[in-house]
Amino acid sequence: MNRHEQERRSRSWLLRAAAVLSAGLVSVVPWAEPAAAHGSTVDPASRNYGCWQRWGHDFQNPAMANQDPMCWQAWQSDTNAMWNWNGLYRDGVGGDHQGVIPNGQLCSAGHTEGGRYAAMDAVGDWQATETGTDFTLRLHDQAMHGADYIDVYVTRQGFNPLHQALGWGDLELAGQSGRILPGEGEVSDDPNLNGRTMTVDVNAAGRSGRHIVYTIWKASHADQVYYLCSDVDFR
Repeated sequence: MNRHEQERRSRSWLLRAAAVLSAGLVSVVPWAEPAAAHGSTVDPASRNYGCWQRWGHDFQNPAMANQDPMCWQAWQSDTNAMWNWNGLYRDGVGGDHQGVIPNGQLCSAGHTEGGRYAAMDAVGDWQATETGTDFTLRLHDQAMHGADYIDVYVTRQGFNPLHQALGWGDLELAGQSGRILPGEGEVSDDPNLNGRTMTVDVNAAGRSGRHIVYTIWKASHADQVYYLCSDVDFR
C-alpha cells in the first residue's frame, strides 16, 4: 500500500469515527429547542411552555420535585412532551371541540398524540402567573400558521383548579380574536421564540384568586387546533 492510499484510508476512518461519535451525542444530549415548531401561549405561560421554560436547561435536577412538583410529574411522565412544548394540538376536529375533547382532558387535547401530554391534565398546584383581570394574552406562533380564530376562556368564579379537574362547564368566554394572517404579529427578542407573537385582549372581570385560562387556537393552514391551559392568580 503506497503513502497516498494510506492517507486516504486514514481520512476515511476519521470521518466514519466522527459520524459515529456525533450520532451518539445526539442520542444522549437533549436539544435546547423543540423538535417541531408550532406554538403555544407564552403569557400567561401554558403549562407545557412554562415547564420547558423553567426547567428545559436543568430537567434532571431533583430539586424540581419540591420546587415545582406539577412540572416534575410532567417531565417524569413524558420528557418528549416537554421538549415539544409547542406541539400540543389535535387534527381533524371539525370545530366540534366539546364533542372531541372529553371533560377532564381539556389540557391534553383529549390525550392527543397517544396521551403524550396527559400530564397536563393533572390536578394540583401548577405555578401560576399573577395578573389583573384585564390582560393581554400572548400566543407565540412559531411556525407562522396564523389563526382562523383564537378563543380565550377563563374558569368561572368558584372553580378551584387546585382540587378540580377542568370541564367544559367550568369555562366562560373572555376574549376572541379575528382572523390573523400567517406571518402577522410581533417579533420577539427571545431567540427561542423565532416566529410571531399574536395577542388577544381578555376581560375576566369578577374573578379573583386561582383560575385557568383556556386557549383554543385554530391554525389557518389546516384543521389543526391547539388547546392550551395557563394557570393564573388574579390580583
